[in-house]
Order: sequence, then structure tokens, then C-alpha cells
Amino acid sequence: MSLALRIARRELRGGLKGFRIFLLCLALGVAAIAAVGTLRAAIQSGLEDQGAVLLGGDAQMEFTYRFADAQELAYMDRIATRRSEVVDFRSMAVIEGDSALTQIKAVDANYPLYGAVTLDPAIPLADALATADGLPGAVLDPVLISRLSLKIGDTFTLGTQQFRLTAALLREPDSTGGFTLGPRTLIRTKALAQSGLLAPGSLYETEYRLALPPGTDLETLKTTTENTFRNKGISWSDSRRAAPGIENFVDRIGSFLVLVGLAGLAVGGVGISAAVRAYLEGKIPTIATLKTIGAKGSLIFRIYLAQILALALVGTAAGLILGAGLPMLLAPLIEAQLPFPANITVSPMPLVEAAFYGLVTALLFTLWPLARTENVRAAALYRGGEGQRGRPRTIYIAALVGLAVLLIGGAVLLSGIPELALGAAGGVLGSLFVLALAAWGLRRVARRTAHLARGRVPLRLALGSIGGARSEATSVILSLGLGLSVLAAVGQIDANLRTAIDQDLPERAPAFFFVDIQPDQIDAFRARMDADPAVTGLQSAAMLRGVVTMINGKPASEVTDHWVVRGDRGLTYAATPPEGTKITAGDWWPADYAGEPQISFAQEEADEIGLKLGDKLTVNILGRDITAAITSFREVDFSSAGIGFVISMNPAAVAGAPHTFISTVYAPPEAEAEILRDVTKTWTNITAIRIREAVDRVTEALGAIATATAWAAAATLLTGFIVLIGAAAAGERARVYEAAILKTLGATRARILTSFALRSALMGAAAGTVAVVAGALAGWAVMTFVMDGTYRFEPVSAFAIIVGGILATLLAGLAFAWRPLAARPAQVLRAQD
Repeated sequence: MSLALRIARRELRGGLKGFRIFLLCLALGVAAIAAVGTLRAAIQSGLEDQGAVLLGGDAQMEFTYRFADAQELAYMDRIATRRSEVVDFRSMAVIEGDSALTQIKAVDANYPLYGAVTLDPAIPLADALATADGLPGAVLDPVLISRLSLKIGDTFTLGTQQFRLTAALLREPDSTGGFTLGPRTLIRTKALAQSGLLAPGSLYETEYRLALPPGTDLETLKTTTENTFRNKGISWSDSRRAAPGIENFVDRIGSFLVLVGLAGLAVGGVGISAAVRAYLEGKIPTIATLKTIGAKGSLIFRIYLAQILALALVGTAAGLILGAGLPMLLAPLIEAQLPFPANITVSPMPLVEAAFYGLVTALLFTLWPLARTENVRAAALYRGGEGQRGRPRTIYIAALVGLAVLLIGGAVLLSGIPELALGAAGGVLGSLFVLALAAWGLRRVARRTAHLARGRVPLRLALGSIGGARSEATSVILSLGLGLSVLAAVGQIDANLRTAIDQDLPERAPAFFFVDIQPDQIDAFRARMDADPAVTGLQSAAMLRGVVTMINGKPASEVTDHWVVRGDRGLTYAATPPEGTKITAGDWWPADYAGEPQISFAQEEADEIGLKLGDKLTVNILGRDITAAITSFREVDFSSAGIGFVISMNPAAVAGAPHTFISTVYAPPEAEAEILRDVTKTWTNITAIRIREAVDRVTEALGAIATATAWAAAATLLTGFIVLIGAAAAGERARVYEAAILKTLGATRARILTSFALRSALMGAAAGTVAVVAGALAGWAVMTFVMDGTYRFEPVSAFAIIVGGILATLLAGLAFAWRPLAARPAQVLRAQD
């Protein structure tokens, strides 16, 4: 091996000419994966380090629609050194002539246990929430202040209680920027006493944050607490996973972006393979000389393998430096934009992961051209034969399969989401195969149709070049096609989602959801809506909250991990099936039924859980266990944005349980303002959720995810463009010779340039067209099978993809067209002798 290393080292002394594209492709791919991994590790570390601050305590006990009783408070005081009570719910902030939905956080004097609230002006929270001149203070999110055109010192109303705005709420320590329907309002809990907002059955949550003694065993305490208050509807969380939703989101979006980065690395692999192939073709005289003096094929393979490994290490190291350095360089900007803590530093594991992907990909895409040099005869090389013909030995093919399995297996293990990793790997491999097939088809069609372009010399030359032996079509379509396919899929999915939101949803969605309607208000509320000619539809239902604790006598969490049994769930009661209900199995109870409790369950969710008629569910409602048999299944359409409950019970089963009503109101947009003013003025406790505003928040979230994916696809496209430049640079010598021949035959520079441009445009159009087809198929699959919606082909983004493909290939091709055009035929042809 020492001889191979000495020869490899001497050859590398000549510089890296021919390997610039190799190094760029590898470095960019590794950098993208390293940067995403570094950011993900930083956020995860920040969430872990700041767990107590984010949660608001070392641990938290949460209750749904009730406060803790004396026994529960005594238990908290026994295990904690301090505790803070927080009440969280939605309501309407009202001023004269206007109102807005807000998420209210009512706190006690101990809040916050950890961290600090940031206000503008910078005054203590105690002063901001203090009562002055009979009015309690409140701080509001700047968005809400702007929405209601408030100024410091102005008053507004929550329920029947007036509040005075004392400051803008810039930051809460126990907030991770999660999704809420309304901006935040912060007040004292005692100020709610006269507001009428927390009546029996109202929708609210109480959270008791606990500061625990140092060294407390959180796992043991969690088990003790859950056993002590089993079936009382208590939810425990602690600082070990203070923000599980954020953690899961960051982990999944990070894994997804790493997989998109792997797609970019696969595109770079095309450039790496082409660069190595071109480099080895340029080394034909050297290889021939070595074989002439007795060098075996295995020695030649080891020489160039050593060079490739050395360069792969250089490219990987450059990518790691870039991928870790950029996030650290931009750390202040990134950390300021994130709604949760992140400490961006060098983290070893993301760099190891990125290095693994980079080195394995480099070997995977270079082993084939390297192995083919082993079978080349020296005589064939000296006679001008092509130096990389023939199939490699079986051992090399087996090694290629092993590397592919290693790369895919590593992605499956390291991503943490095996199904997504396997799907992404299958998608990338399938896309590369389809793109390679499209390139083969384009070359074949060009070869067969070139003679039909009689009288159109530039077009005929372009077709002949595409169909020729040294065509760049495969490199161009592979390098551009994958990145364009991702962008096309993102464009189709995003357009279809926005269409569904903007056009389909308003046709069937209500204008408002009204919640917290008290039982003694529902009749008057219905009468007001029925009397309004602008209201085109009205639905109302009783609303209770409960936790499914048991299924057929077994703990629900042991039977299934379905979303229905995770946390509290909305449920209702009805004597008769609501209008439009479709019973799919069993029978609804009689209107005057008063026997053993019965449940009507949503059919789709029942199928997912595996429930059948006669099964028994235990539902805990405000600390009371109700066990009921499933006597019917029914269809529930949650996509209509109307009222839908998985669980409906007979009225007698929940008699006496505190509850409220919810209602959906259908009305045209021009009538919404008047309805909202009238309801909030007449019933100050009722909360209105405007569907259009909620949809806008969802659209923003979808847009952010689509933007992140588009940026990742853009990184893949950048790699593809570099591969394009490499392919154009590698083909420059051939174009110089081609231009010299054409000039000798009388072709003008304009005609030659037109030929080059047509060649690039045709290949770019082919890459864009294949990408649009792939993107449309991906969009259809996601909308049909994941979103359970309808798919419409979106032509604008598709057209932009095709135009983008044409422009990219034109820019890359024309950038290397000037030297061939300027070359003198005599000099070029003499050099061929």
C-alpha cells in the first residue's frame, strides 16, 4: 500500500485541477447537513437546559376546567418549596365598538417561579398588574395592542371586568411561542372574580407550577403523584421535557431537512462521479504508462482510491467547518428570531453524522469509475480507446451495494424517523432512476429526430449533440432534476393547501365558533341568531371535557396510543341524533332513555383504535368516572370545520355535570362585524373565534414549513447548478473542437452560439418537465393520502419550474461558450494532429 500512497501523493502535488467540482459538491452537501444538525442540537440543548424556565417550575400539575381542591393543594405544598397558580383560557378583549380574541394567562403573586417577564416600559410585573383607582392592571401582547388601537393607560373589558393597560408584554419566560389562536393578555387571577368568565363548565385550564427541593427524583415523584390522584384528571409534566411539542416538532423538521440535505448530497454525488470519471479519463496516459511497466490493476485502483479518499476528507472537513461555522457566526441573529432558547455551539454528534454521510456518499459515487480502471488494457489506452469501459469485478459491485445499504441504514438510524427516512431514500432513488430514464429517452429521441430538422441547422446541431456519445444530457437532467422535483412538489402541495383554505373551506366553514355559552344563555343566543336574516346556518351542542381512562377494563394508554386517549377530549350529549347524523352501525338510544350509560363513537376513530359495538369505555369528567357501552358508530366529518365530537353520550349519563354550549354560526363576511359586536355586548362571557383568523394562523404555519422546505430544496438546486457548471466546464474542450469544425465549414458565430443555446434550453426544459411530472405525482399523493383532500394541478408554479430549468442550463452552458466561439480553427485543428 506504501507504493500506492507514494504515487498518489506525488500526483496530488500537481494541484486540485479537475477536483474543484468534486470538492464543492461534497462540501456543500456536508455543510447543509452539518448546519441543520448543529441548529437542531442547539435547540434541543436549550430546551433541556432551560426546562424549568420554559415549564415555569421544576414540575407542573395541570387540571382541566377546575381548580385544585384542598387535598391536592396540601399535597403540592408538602412536596414543593414554592408553588404558583396559572389559569389559562381564551376570551374577548373588548373596547367601545371593537373586540379581539385573546389568550388570557391569569397569575398569582408568585409568578414567575423562574425567569422574568419582559415588559415595555420596563416596570416590575407586580406594579404592572396592581390595582389602581379600582381598576386592575393588565399587560398585552403588542399585536393585540395594535389590533385594538390601545395606548398605555387605556381601558378595555374582559367579561364584565374593566382593566387598565399598563405595559406591552414582550416576552414570557414560560412560553415557547407555540400555536395559539389569539395574542396573550396577562392579568392577576384575583381580578377575574367579578368578570363572570370562569363560570361552571367554562373552558379553562389551571396549571400549578412547583419549585422542588434540589435533588428531587422527578420520575419517582411523577409515579407517586399519578398513583395518588389516579382517575382525577390530573396531568403531570416536569422540566425533563418542558416543551414536548416543540421538541417533537424540532426533531421531526430537523430530521426532514437532513433528509432533504441528503437529496442534495445525492445530486452532488452525480457531480462527484462525473468529476472522477473526467479526472480518470485525463489520467489515461499515466495509467497506460503504469500498466506498461508492470503495474497491476489493483495497484492502479489503490492509487486513485487513496487520492479520492484524501480529497473526500478535505471536502468533508471543509463542509464541516462551513456547516458548523455559519450557525455560530449567525448565532445572535438566529437566537433572536427563535421563540425558544438555543445555545449555538459546536456539537460533535451532528458533525459526526454529516461526516458519515459525506464520506459514504463520496465512496458510493466514485467506486464504479474507480473500479473500471482495473480492467483496462494498456494497449487499448495507447490506441485511443476509452479508458473506462467494462463492468467492475463482482467484489466491487458487492461493495457498492454494501455502501448503499450503509448509507440508507445510517439515515434510518440517525434520523429517528425510520418510515420517513426509508420513504425519502426510496423517493431519491426512484427520482434518480426516473431522471436517468428521462435522460436516456431524450438522447434517443434527439438522435432519431435530428435528421428531421432540415434547413434548421442550429436545431439539428443541438439535437445531434444531445444524442451524441459524449452528451451532457444525463449529467444535466440528474443534477437539476432532483432539486427541481422537490421545489415542484412543494409548489403543488402549497398551492393546493392554499386553494383548499381560500376557496373550498369558506364554502362550507362557519363564520364563527362561539364557546363558553352558559346553559341559561343558549336559548336567547339561538333566538338572536334565528332572527338575524344574515345568518344562513346555526349549529349548537353541549360541550363537556373528559379523559378516556379505561377501555374494556384496561388502562386506555396500554390499549392504544391514539390521539383520542391522549389528554382530555371534547364530548357532548344528545337525546336524539343531530341533524345530518349518519349512523353506520348499531342504534341511537331512545329520546327518554335513562338506563346504563351509552356512547355513540366516531366510526373512523373506532376503526383506528379497534373498537367494536358493546365495548366499554370509562370517561373521567371533572373527577367523576362514567363507564358506558358503545351502542352505535357514526360518521363525523372534521374537515368541514363544523361541530364534531368523537364521543356523544345519552343525556342521563352526564346529568348534573357542569358544562357549556358551543355554537357555529354561518354568515357572509359583510355580516360578521355586526354579529360579533352584538354578541360580545350582550353576553360578555361568550368567546368568539373567527374562522378566517384561525385559518390565517394555520396558513402562516404552513407557509413557514413550506418556506423551510423550499430553502432546503434551493440548497439542492445550488449543488445541482454547480454540477451543471462542472459538466459545462468538462465539455468545453469538446465544444472548442466542435466550434472549430463548424467554423471551417462556414458556420457563423451567431449560428454556433444559437446551437449551444438550443442544446442547453432543450436539456433544461427536459429536466424541468420531468420535475413537474414528479412534483405533480408527489403533490397528488400527499393531498390524497396524507391530507385526505382533493388535488388540482397548479400550472403557474409548474411553468416557473420549467422556465427555471431552462434558465439554469442556459446560464451554465453559455458561461463556457465564449472560449469555443473565440478559438481559431487553425490552432485547434493543428493541436489534434
